[in-house]
Amino acid sequence: MVRIKDIAEHCHRSTATVSKALHDSPELSPQTIEKIKRCARKMGYVPNAYAQALKLKRSYSIGIVFYDSTTKGGLRHEFFSGILESLKFTAEENGYAITFLSRNKPNSPRPRTYYEAAQFRNRDGVIIVSENFEDPEIVELVHSNIPAITIDYIFPGTTAIRSDNLSGTGKLVDYAASLGHKTIAYIHGERTDVTKKRRQSYTEARERNHLPILPGRIKQAEYHDPKSSGRETKRLLALGEKPTCILYPDDVSILGGLTALKEAGLEIPEDVSVIGYDGAEISCINRPMVTTWVQDSEELGSKAAEELIDAIEHPDTYVPKIVKVSGKLQPGATIKAID
Repeated sequence: MVRIKDIAEHCHRSTATVSKALHDSPELSPQTIEKIKRCARKMGYVPNAYAQALKLKRSYSIGIVFYDSTTKGGLRHEFFSGILESLKFTAEENGYAITFLSRNKPNSPRPRTYYEAAQFRNRDGVIIVSENFEDPEIVELVHSNIPAITIDYIFPGTTAIRSDNLSGTGKLVDYAASLGHKTIAYIHGERTDVTKKRRQSYTEARERNHLPILPGRIKQAEYHDPKSSGRETKRLLALGEKPTCILYPDDVSILGGLTALKEAGLEIPEDVSVIGYDGAEISCINRPMVTTWVQDSEELGSKAAEELIDAIEHPDTYVPKIVKVSGKLQPGATIKAID
């Protein structure tokens, strides 16, 4: 391993001068700094990352808080894995590693909180994805001295990266209404903050398009669970007059709906139109191709990493903000125009 002392001997300079050059000291001329750095590169010198971290009081490590009991696949689900993969790539491009924060502390009668875990592991900042942002431990972490970014939830004074849940569902209703659909049923996921925004968007779009209120035509299933969506689809059909279009929680859940409709002898979209959400790969593979709302999970992840690194590296000038990441309609073959 090449040491500063080795470079000093090779360049006929003092170790103090070499150290200053490698740290871009204003005491040296740019020419001297470049000459010594060139020499160091040729000799294969690698800076001591640990020493640099100590100097800057950084660990170059970002903590990830992920908790969502509603997702059957958890991080294996395409939407969340897309966020994580993009977040990891962007962080590593900027010299940061990512690790998950756990509340579990081995051999302890009391679990460690997220804040305690972040402190213990010396994380420079945290990114939070949670089904329950009102969890006291999440609130404690957000309001601590550790820079934090949330995904799909807003805390005053904290940067939030938001997908367009509030507009996405509404735009799907607008699209169905533009094709002549009047009776648009909605099967949503569990009661989370995301679900609340999507239901609000659905209601606003229904009112905007002067669509009738449909008693019993809003059902609750589970995210990423075809079985529960299939069950609720059967309950919709049992009400009598079937809706002309059904919105589903996501592109995995819609598979249960497709099965239930086919078992009832209904063709898609000839008898009933259906719409998914997320833009998962399976929506393109399925036949007929699913009409859905594509969420940009890669952009959500990269923006979260970029904003957190900016907050870590510029604590005196960074200004918290709300960053909205827009999605887009993916027209498919599961919806048709009606008279």
